[in-house]
Amino acid sequence: MAETHPLPVDQFEYDNLAQPAVALMLAPQRNDSESAEHTHRKGQLVVAYRGGIVCTGENGVWMVPSGFGVWIPGGISHSNRVTANGQVCFLFVEPDAASLPDHCCTLALSPLILQLILHLSDQAQDYRADSRTSRLAGVLLEELEQAPTEQLYLPLPASKPLRRIARALAQNPANRATMADWAQQVAMSERSLARLIKAETGLTFGQWRKQWQIIVALQSLAEGLSVQRTAEALGYESVSSFISMFRKTLGSSPARYLRSTPISALADRSA
Repeated sequence: MAETHPLPVDQFEYDNLAQPAVALMLAPQRNDSESAEHTHRKGQLVVAYRGGIVCTGENGVWMVPSGFGVWIPGGISHSNRVTANGQVCFLFVEPDAASLPDHCCTLALSPLILQLILHLSDQAQDYRADSRTSRLAGVLLEELEQAPTEQLYLPLPASKPLRRIARALAQNPANRATMADWAQQVAMSERSLARLIKAETGLTFGQWRKQWQIIVALQSLAEGLSVQRTAEALGYESVSSFISMFRKTLGSSPARYLRSTPISALADRSA
C-alpha cells in the first residue's frame, strides 16, 4: 500500500472559490503516493497530462491514462494515486455550472479541452464574471459536457468475501487462482460465489478479473513499463497473449492505444 499524505491546502482554497471553473496544476513532488480520502464541495476533474492516476471511491476504481480525466461529482468521497512520473491538473467545477454526470466516470478529453484547462491553470483564479478568462471557462465547460466516457472502471464489491479477493488481486495481479480456488478460500460454494460477484459488480468473475488486469496494465504502461514487463507482472506466459487480451478488451494493442490518446494528438499538433 502506498504511503498516504494529506492534500495540498491549495485544493481546499480552490474548492472554496465561486468561479464556475478553476484549475490547479500540481507540482510533481509526492507522486507515487496516495492522497487521504476526502470530498470536495465542487465537482472535480482529475486530469493526467503525463503518467496516470488511479482514483478510488467507495464503489469502484477508475484509471486515468494520459489525456483522460476522472470526473468526481461534489460530495463524493475519494482518494487519488498519481504515478511516479505523473503530471496532474485539477479542474474544480461549481455545482450546476455544467451538465456533467452525477456519478464518477472516466472521460476522454479532446486536445481543445486539455489546452483550455492548461490555459486556465495559468490564469488568476479569482477572475471576474465579465472577463476573457470567464468566457474561456464557459467554452471549456461546454466542451466538457460533450466528452465521451471510457470503460476504464472496476466496480468494487461491498461484501467481506469479495473485498478479500479484491485485496489479494491488488497485492498480486498475477494471481491465477480459479473460481473454485477462491470459493474454497472464502468458505463459499463456487455457485454462491459466482452469484455474489454478479450481484455486486454486474460482471462474471472472469470479466471482473479481466477488468482488474486492464486497470493494472494501464497503470503500469502509464508509469513507463514495457509491454513485456507489464505482461509478466500480470502473470501472462507470453506477450502475445497479453496483447490479445488487451486488444479484445480495448479494441487495439497497448502501443496503439497509448499512441491514440488525446495527449498524443496534442503533442503532434505542437510538434
